[in-house]
Amino acid sequence: MNLKNSDISSIIDWKPDEMGRIPLSAYVDEDIYKLELERIFYKKHWGYLGLDAEIPNVGDFKRTVIGERSVIVVRNKEGGVSAFENLCAHRRVQFCRERDGNRQEFVCPYHQWMYDLEGNLRGLPYRRGLRVDGELRGGMPADFNMSENGLTKLKVESRNGVIFGSFDHDIESFEDYLGEMMLGYFDRIFNGRKLTILGYNRQRIPGNWKLMMENIKDPYHAGLLHTWFVTFGLWRADSPMSLKMDPYKRHAVMAGTRSTANVEASLVSGVQSFKEDMVLKDPSQIDIVPEDWWNGPTATMMTLFPALIIQQQVNSLSTRHIQPRGPNSFDFVWTHFGFEDDDKEMTARRLKQANLFGPSGYVSADDGEVLEFSQMGFHTNPSSTSMAKMGGNDTQDGDCIATETLIRGMYKYWREVMEV
Repeated sequence: MNLKNSDISSIIDWKPDEMGRIPLSAYVDEDIYKLELERIFYKKHWGYLGLDAEIPNVGDFKRTVIGERSVIVVRNKEGGVSAFENLCAHRRVQFCRERDGNRQEFVCPYHQWMYDLEGNLRGLPYRRGLRVDGELRGGMPADFNMSENGLTKLKVESRNGVIFGSFDHDIESFEDYLGEMMLGYFDRIFNGRKLTILGYNRQRIPGNWKLMMENIKDPYHAGLLHTWFVTFGLWRADSPMSLKMDPYKRHAVMAGTRSTANVEASLVSGVQSFKEDMVLKDPSQIDIVPEDWWNGPTATMMTLFPALIIQQQVNSLSTRHIQPRGPNSFDFVWTHFGFEDDDKEMTARRLKQANLFGPSGYVSADDGEVLEFSQMGFHTNPSSTSMAKMGGNDTQDGDCIATETLIRGMYKYWREVMEV
């Protein structure tokens, strides 16, 4: 089925005024997924490429993805950042297999086509042919133009040490893409201080990529599913909360303040994840030191549609990159970072608190498991729907955890992109 020039109404039944009922086919249908790649990942949206601190020197590169397309981001000889698709212009070979490293040029192993750090074609064997018996034979046609046969380049923008790219060179600026409110929260964390990389986690989750976006837009589950959050007050029902969206409702931020008082019995009555007698053998796991730049919130979870999460949970900082692999799974890459001017104690604290997150994190292991359970359930009856009605049917900003308004907002935007 070719849906590129039509809407998805032929394979998805979604009433125009019903944001709180999500058809399960949106998570499992192959055609819908292919259309998402074309309309969301490859056009009109910025994709996360990495942090400046990952490629500090000329020739430093990392391999990442936008959607399912392999991308190389590299520090070029002018000190700027270039990004291009990891596909040789000749036979479309994925020529780079290393996850990161340093190169002065990139050479395809198949036929030795060579590209510079901006993705321009600089050389290829036998371009003018091969001399046999005193005459040139073979070679590229006379009209072959080196400048027209480089790698597919992305438009690149950086802001305060964070790098974004897009295959769509007509895309709006990154600042306009985020909007004023989201930029304020973005700049709160990325305020110009130099970053330092603390480590990575990687996992493959057998669920649709949108489920992770939903999960981070969902304050409702956090104090119910996660023992660590509710027991130690990092995120629970009595936590002051602010839920905000950009004007298009594609991006969102959940900002909360840690609960320091003893939890009220009514707030945890029947909550199975609350463990009243749970104590830490190592209390330094939650050795929390306020930082001046917080300016109030102790936790902010930013979702930059379609595939980036920026997390501050007390002293732990990370980006989380969603990398879809078909409708039923995605890779999830965590980059834990700090600031170059952190002292040793703060760096150790950030690393220790990072244990809450990642594939086996005290908190995040719960999410990976329930997303897998969700995808398993969707396949049993893909003609059914899931419910996101907590807090009503609207898509307004919120101020408490008992709402799914950010999820409804995201799907309002998703439908505007997909149903055209």
